[in-house]
Amino acid sequence: MVASYINKGDLFVITKADEEVGAILFVKHNHHTIELKNIIINQTNRGRGYGKAVINELTPFYQQQGYRCMAVGTANSSIDNIAFYQKAGFRLTTIKRDFFQQYAQPIYEHGIRARDLLWFEKLL
Repeated sequence: MVASYINKGDLFVITKADEEVGAILFVKHNHHTIELKNIIINQTNRGRGYGKAVINELTPFYQQQGYRCMAVGTANSSIDNIAFYQKAGFRLTTIKRDFFQQYAQPIYEHGIRARDLLWFEKLL
């Protein structure tokens, strides 16, 4: 799935000194919204603030490009992601019911089936 949009956005590598600790990908959603499509922090560096820091660092970058909103979607079952995005300043704005029903195989996280897409937004 990532292969379908990885070349359509801005990919940033997150580093600490000379070590790559993760990456983040943004794709234009519409003329005033930039969408955070993917963020990955390697296991040993999770929970150390790198994800939140890079989002905060890129906020003025996207403001200068004329975006007014940063958005991200995640599954109702992605409990860790839901907490992370709220801690990073995003607010839940929309629930796209049954979004994940189209997937061939059901997705489970924390024993919860992914059914709905939760859409979060952060004003820039």
